[in-house]
Amino acid sequence: MGFVEPASSPAPAQDETTTQAAGAAVDPVWAGAAPADAAVDPVPAGEGANPAPAVEAEEQDPVPRLAPKEGRRPRDMIISLLVLLVPIALVMGFYRVVLEGDRPVSIDPASSIDLASRQFPVTVPVGLTEDQDWHVTSANFRRENDGATLRLGYVPPSDKAILMIQSSVDPSILVPAEVGKQGQRTGTFRTDQRTWLQYSGRTGETALIATEPDRTIVLIGASGDTENLEKLATALP
Repeated sequence: MGFVEPASSPAPAQDETTTQAAGAAVDPVWAGAAPADAAVDPVPAGEGANPAPAVEAEEQDPVPRLAPKEGRRPRDMIISLLVLLVPIALVMGFYRVVLEGDRPVSIDPASSIDLASRQFPVTVPVGLTEDQDWHVTSANFRRENDGATLRLGYVPPSDKAILMIQSSVDPSILVPAEVGKQGQRTGTFRTDQRTWLQYSGRTGETALIATEPDRTIVLIGASGDTENLEKLATALP
């Protein structure tokens, strides 16, 4: 029987990474990849070379504004004012006409007149009543070191107040204090009972003064209302 030489085993395959010759350069690029110096297209496949232009955002007004027709018109403002003013006018008319709200409030001066009559003779007007639209609106009596003084305030139909003063204070002291030091005599006014001296008083005032042995009477009113001033003087007995 002859000797059979065993078949030689095939040489094992060597790894490519280990069988390269020494000193040979190792390609760093994976198989199938493009070389390092190859140009890479940054545009993904299926897209055009030029990107779509960005849509510019519309410019917006940072301050919100109403459209011209959304604001309040002058007509609307006038209507709003009328809604407020009409009820007020109705209330004021009712107060003045029905309730006589603008009519002067009259008082009873009897107590002040009674106190003054104990110091000197007091005279009160006759015939000037509320029915004739004459109102006594104030009354004050005061004792002083040099005498006593009664002050009565009247409102005539003209609504211009008149002050009547009756006092036992010496006229040289009373008249300058009540009329003013700048007062000057401008005339006289005579009634059946007495003669009055007419004086210009403070600005816008006229005074009628009657001096008697036991008292002095001073009437002070508006310069433009001498008619009612003289009417009050005539009504004093």
